[in-house]
Amino acid sequence: MPSIVITGAGSGIGRITARRFLEAGWQVGLIGRRQDALEETAGDHGQARVLPCDVTDANQVEQRFSEAAHQWGRIDALFNNAGRNVPTGMIDEIALEDWKSILEVNVSGMFLAARAAFRQMRAQTPQGGRIINNGSISAHAPRYGSSPYTTTKHAVTGLTKALSLDGRAFDIACGQIDIGNALTDMAERMARGVPQADGHIAVEPLMDASHVAEQVLAMASLPLNVNTQFVTLMASAMPFVGRG
Repeated sequence: MPSIVITGAGSGIGRITARRFLEAGWQVGLIGRRQDALEETAGDHGQARVLPCDVTDANQVEQRFSEAAHQWGRIDALFNNAGRNVPTGMIDEIALEDWKSILEVNVSGMFLAARAAFRQMRAQTPQGGRIINNGSISAHAPRYGSSPYTTTKHAVTGLTKALSLDGRAFDIACGQIDIGNALTDMAERMARGVPQADGHIAVEPLMDASHVAEQVLAMASLPLNVNTQFVTLMASAMPFVGRG
């Protein structure tokens, strides 16, 4: 039975994706800060393992990945999904603490989870595994007033490319899913209207987040000699091509 660790599994895309993998017969490790939210994701499913963890704490991350590997004997995949956003604004209006906090989660947290997964995949027998990073459409084109978030998602793309190269010798594949306007609590504001490139407010189309879960499952289910390097999944009519 294949195994995957999913960060940010207590809500949104992480929760929906975790439940889809459980339905597909995977063993799923659920990482997030709130145990109650992770338990809600797991429900009564016997193949779910609740792993409360702050992804910005290196010791906690290493411990939780070690527990998952000990339980299953190996880790086949990581969906590196945990992330956050901060209020929009011009760069001179962004609080320094907001800048630091989003870097900690979206960059350092993703690095730490990838590092723990990579270490386990490199050491296990048979060697190898797959890391899927959650990027964003903002990894390609910024939103108005989004300098902190856009910076972190460009960093994720760099991490994906570096891991793809470094993992070749160990049969570790790394890919990235860049998601646009999936209906979750984080994206709900799109339905009420968000600033566009010229500053005016407009409602944007949304897609059901279950499509993201299906895409991640498809990426994770490939043999290790095949990789989805980058994929963009979005509501067809959202302003991305031609944004700005």
